[in-house]
Amino acid sequence: MGSEDRYHKTFTVSWEQIQRDCKALAWRLLDRKWERIIGIARGGLIPAAIMARELDVKLVDTVCISSYTMKRQGELQIIKNIDTSSKGEGWLIVDDLVDTGKTAKVVREMFPEARFATVYAKPEGKPYVDTYVTEVSQDTWILFPWDAEAQYSDPISMRKD
Repeated sequence: MGSEDRYHKTFTVSWEQIQRDCKALAWRLLDRKWERIIGIARGGLIPAAIMARELDVKLVDTVCISSYTMKRQGELQIIKNIDTSSKGEGWLIVDDLVDTGKTAKVVREMFPEARFATVYAKPEGKPYVDTYVTEVSQDTWILFPWDAEAQYSDPISMRKD
């Protein structure tokens, strides 16, 4: 199924909204002191930074996995892993979104004892994460502020579509 068939709605997230949602996620994770936060690059980098601040975690690392080219999800490629023998006890894995769960499944296998938190979750991916803030439908494309820019838009009365 192509991206044109897969996504029927768009959910636009502003910088303010992602910060509010990350803070809401942090509130759900105050049950322990986290040793390390692992942000899944690239989408999880900004949420991981916000979470590190809110949870007072000084050690932040990344796992880099490539799966998307624009709206197409393809083959997973592990670009950067963490050189450790740890299974992730006391670690918090953070990503912006769990979609199909393919990336989450790979990261879960790397660090089976870590807690996995995402800001947004879709039904297919929910079983792979422990905590999330907002569920969106599977056919929704989430447009994050780091993937968008403000630009001029004609008034509705002037549009021909």
